Amino acid sequence: MRYSMIVIINMKKITFITGNENKLKEARAILKDFVIENKKLDLPEIQEIDAGKIIEAKLRQAYESEKATYIVEDTSLYIEALNGLPGPLIKWFLETIGTVGIYELASKYDNQVAYTSCMIGYIDEKGRTDFFEGRVKGKIVEPRGKTNFGWDPIFLPDGHEKTFAEMTEEEKNATSHRKLAFVALGDFLKNLRP
Repeated sequence: MRYSMIVIINMKKITFITGNENKLKEARAILKDFVIENKKLDLPEIQEIDAGKIIEAKLRQAYESEKATYIVEDTSLYIEALNGLPGPLIKWFLETIGTVGIYELASKYDNQVAYTSCMIGYIDEKGRTDFFEGRVKGKIVEPRGKTNFGWDPIFLPDGHEKTFAEMTEEEKNATSHRKLAFVALGDFLKNLRP
């Protein structure tokens, strides 16, 4: 006699505080076992080199608006030759000098090593916080490819011939810093299930 096992997954709802539809889409593609909703809150972002402090401040602000379970995310680009800049200040670098400017600044140095980081902060209804980080090492290259994510055209991950911007959605989701962070978050959330 043959038996079949049916596993019923208790879907967990996650409220992702983001107004960025691309980040929401990527999160949903990576965390397929969870229901991901989004909530747009205009949270002031503190200016800080430490991404963890930025995430924690956002979590606390969201929690103060309504005591619930949230996740927030922040992405950084660290260029070794620039002592880690722009780091979490990447948004302002993109708004002022753009990807071409960042590439031109980095290309003045012999060292093109960089890494991307995605940090996700989680806060539950009781105010407990946890953090998950994904990092991908690579280098800064001349802009290649088009994307909806700012610095993807200038970041070439180690072991790949395509920049993040040249990759398909599936290729990027398989290798990205965001994937690593969301997978770590997903493992954590699965362990919270009853």
